[in-house]
Amino acid sequence: MRHAAVWTFAAFAAAGPLFAQDGPYKFAREIPIGGEGGWDYLSVDAGAHRLYVTHGTKVVVVDTQLNKVAGEIADTPGVHGFAIAADLGRGFSSNGRENKASIVDLKTLKTIQKVDTGENPDAILYEPSRHEVYTMNGRGKSATVFDAQSGKVVATIPLEGKPEFAQADGAAGKVFVNIEDMNAIKVIDTATHKVTATWPIAPGDSASGMAFDAANHRLFIGCDNKLMLMIDSTNGSVVYSVPIGGGVDSNWFDPQTKFAFSSNGESGTITIAHEESPSLLKIVQTLKTHRGGRTMALDPVTHTIYVSATEYEQQAAGSKERPKPVAGTFKVLVYQMTK
Repeated sequence: MRHAAVWTFAAFAAAGPLFAQDGPYKFAREIPIGGEGGWDYLSVDAGAHRLYVTHGTKVVVVDTQLNKVAGEIADTPGVHGFAIAADLGRGFSSNGRENKASIVDLKTLKTIQKVDTGENPDAILYEPSRHEVYTMNGRGKSATVFDAQSGKVVATIPLEGKPEFAQADGAAGKVFVNIEDMNAIKVIDTATHKVTATWPIAPGDSASGMAFDAANHRLFIGCDNKLMLMIDSTNGSVVYSVPIGGGVDSNWFDPQTKFAFSSNGESGTITIAHEESPSLLKIVQTLKTHRGGRTMALDPVTHTIYVSATEYEQQAAGSKERPKPVAGTFKVLVYQMTK
């Protein structure tokens, strides 16, 4: 995913408490992580009660029952994402700085092997119906597909533009990919590993996050022009859209509550919308989180939200320099549903 842009935090702070906190979610706690380096995706293994937090050159593993760090996966330079294959007892990291993906034993957290990918693998996806892993290669403008058990690369799929996030529809045999610089979604056939369609996302612009409602065949796309789109995954038509905060970088969908989420780092909020029907979204809460908290994960069993964040040094009003993180303050913020 995209790293933090130039945030106008002084203006953000001056805006005041304009956030609708009344709603289904509230802040519960923070989990200290510490250490140095940037971060990107978070992933939840609900069955194992684990949260995987990418952080610099490692993946930090959090016990979600004890709410504390339980271990780490080392040697993942420039890691962006971590995909989980619970059925195989394996995890897969996209190591952006070395153009490789790590295959990891989830019990021992040790690396089994590394697989060569295209340039700068970013998002990573496990497709369980075929036991294959897809890396979305940002600078490579491609997707690398490899066998989750053997690590053998089975395809390299040209995507024309820069891929951001992806979702799989195993029943339909499709993988959907946001192409950020084309304002489009590419549709990949999982049997042939070929692109079968390109869907424009207007009125959306520069899509980043993507979530999927398999039951209703709906994709939820977070866009830079402060929109979350609901798209028909059978034909690519834009069904509905709602306004969101600035700096979206992650979207999630809860199939039980029918909530669609957009984490907005520049605004320091999560937009929570309810899928009223397959043709209607309704915003139910703008949850204040933390400036720069652009990525999140959802535990589909407990409905808990996790957001990566850090503290930043104070800046002069009007400064356009990228804010510097305060060393050792990296953490995960936890938000839970109210009863």
